[in-house]
Amino acid sequence: MLPFIPLFAVLQFTFSPIVTIAGLDVRLDTMALAVVILACLIVAARIARRAPVDLDRSVDATDPEYGEPNHLRRDDLLYVTVAAVPGAVIGGRVGYALVHLDYYQANSSALLDISQGSLSLSLAVVGGFLTASIVAALLGAPVGRWLHAIVLSLLLALAGGKLAMALGGSGQGVPWTGDWATAYLGPGPWGSLVPAIPSYPSQVLEALATLGVLLVMACLLAVGLFARRTGAAFLLGIALWAAARAAVASTWRDPMVVDPFGIPLRMEQVICLAIAAVSLVLAAAVTAVDVARRRRRRTASAGGAGEPGGGASGPAPGGGDGGQVPGGGADGEPSWPDSEDRPFI
Repeated sequence: MLPFIPLFAVLQFTFSPIVTIAGLDVRLDTMALAVVILACLIVAARIARRAPVDLDRSVDATDPEYGEPNHLRRDDLLYVTVAAVPGAVIGGRVGYALVHLDYYQANSSALLDISQGSLSLSLAVVGGFLTASIVAALLGAPVGRWLHAIVLSLLLALAGGKLAMALGGSGQGVPWTGDWATAYLGPGPWGSLVPAIPSYPSQVLEALATLGVLLVMACLLAVGLFARRTGAAFLLGIALWAAARAAVASTWRDPMVVDPFGIPLRMEQVICLAIAAVSLVLAAAVTAVDVARRRRRRTASAGGAGEPGGGASGPAPGGGDGGQVPGGGADGEPSWPDSEDRPFI
């Protein structure tokens, strides 16, 4: 009788994380991350081209007064992306300091030393969102539309970035000898301490969880649940991602810091749960504001239609409609809303 052989065993990696290209040593995870970022920008640009600014008009329509296309500008995407960088760096550094609070309380000057330590992804996403939104608003870009357009690209970037970390041995979890445990035995240098010890592949687990969130959001967008494009889809996606990251963080090597209700939590889990809660509240608030705004507009339209000379004018002499089209101006061209009436949620 054959002995029992487990289906999966510890995955051992013996490759080198550094390759030489044209005489330059480049890390595999750095190359993979660059490819992920480029792919996500391309996806975001294609989605932006198909995202209407005015939901009542075709995406291929053009503003007759200003000549602006009725879709998000891809050049604005570059500005918004670059604007996210300083916020991501500041937020990521603050998050890293919170995770290692004891050290930075004793060495406060090290917080500004970018050559020491690293960045935390959770607050980096929050910081990048804030600075990107500010610049988008200054450019006159509809922030809610942009958030709606980039949610899938952002989730793809987060998942791809975590998978790229596996090529450099970064993000290993606590030691573990179960199926799918990973150990890095190659020459290195690897991104985790004692990489040869079999451990939870936390970075891969987070990537898979993020891909699951991406699939859920793609399905919700496909059925038209967020047709108003107010940014609520982005906030929901961030909430789900933060909750998934908090669950995966239970396998991390960081120490426990709090024990609410008998459940020990790491600092990163506390941060992620806070992000998830705030994002859900903001998503509900954005949706409520949009519903109230549409209700006020319907009320105003109904009131205007009943006033003398308002709304319900009869046909023009000769049986025509005075040269107007539904929702259009007297010259037959579409009537575009004033810029101040366009949503900037």
